[in-house]
Amino acid sequence: MREKETNMKRIGILTSGGDAPGMNAAIRAVVRTAYTKGIETVGILRGYEGLIEDDMIPLTRESVGDIIQNGGTILKTARSERFKSYFGQDKAIENLNRHNIDALVVCGGDGSFRGACDLSRKGVLVMGVPCTIDNDQGYTDYTIGFDTAVNTVLDAVSKIRDTASSHDRTTIVEVMGRECGDIALFAGLTGGADYILIPEVPVDTGAVIEKVKEGVKRNKNHCIIIKAEGVDIATSDLCDVIADGTGQEVRSVVLAYLQRGGSPSAKDRMLASLTGSRAVELIDQDSSSKAIGITGNEISDISIEEAVSIKRQVNLELLSLIDNLSK
Repeated sequence: MREKETNMKRIGILTSGGDAPGMNAAIRAVVRTAYTKGIETVGILRGYEGLIEDDMIPLTRESVGDIIQNGGTILKTARSERFKSYFGQDKAIENLNRHNIDALVVCGGDGSFRGACDLSRKGVLVMGVPCTIDNDQGYTDYTIGFDTAVNTVLDAVSKIRDTASSHDRTTIVEVMGRECGDIALFAGLTGGADYILIPEVPVDTGAVIEKVKEGVKRNKNHCIIIKAEGVDIATSDLCDVIADGTGQEVRSVVLAYLQRGGSPSAKDRMLASLTGSRAVELIDQDSSSKAIGITGNEISDISIEEAVSIKRQVNLELLSLIDNLSK
């Protein structure tokens, strides 16, 4: 049942940057919450690039049925260099005005939020919903897609461990995360990795070699090392360094885009549903531009300007715990 009519008549929603499991759940939450308030929703295809090109479709409560369990995004996504220019941003605003869109919901990561800030400074009401597997947005405890990505890595590590132990070898598993090591950190702790390499901590190849040697002394017939992609040493070079320093056979597995796909976990579906719905609630309340996230167990929001200024802090206690538990 619809609630009473609101001053807001039409909102737009886009997904931007890398896809993340749970984006569809967020789209669904926005559209259906808007419907209850008598607000129309317009889907913008291919992120900011589609906004510049005026590539839009109507979204109804029927059109977002049966998508909560799907990975990827029904709105498609892209990175847009043109949007970084004044011309691109002005063209985007012109198209929003042409379609009488009163507010915009942006589902994406740090780069997407910075684009949202640019629009906000030019008078567009924007709500940011944190969708990125990297978990690199400092204002929120977790981002949509992170939990699913970690579970994907865990599944891969379990399979890799089987063959590593069969061949008595060390395996380096490279995971995503750009400059944030959270995927490596969380997957390493919960997956029983022997060593973790993350961008936030300088690489100590000597310590890695010693960890592998310690395992050999304890008759441990395999070693799993998880390395974040942003670490300042190529995975192939690290393989050579460890092999030369230990005499062990070393292989590598780069999980790459495997981590972006798959049905979102219950945790990601929940976070997407709550943050997407909150975005529409804030729009309906005539709020200023906000970034929605989760702090503790509560859905929270702060100004989108402040959100992009907060740097993600690595949890070094988890790194120490991984080292202790792998001894």
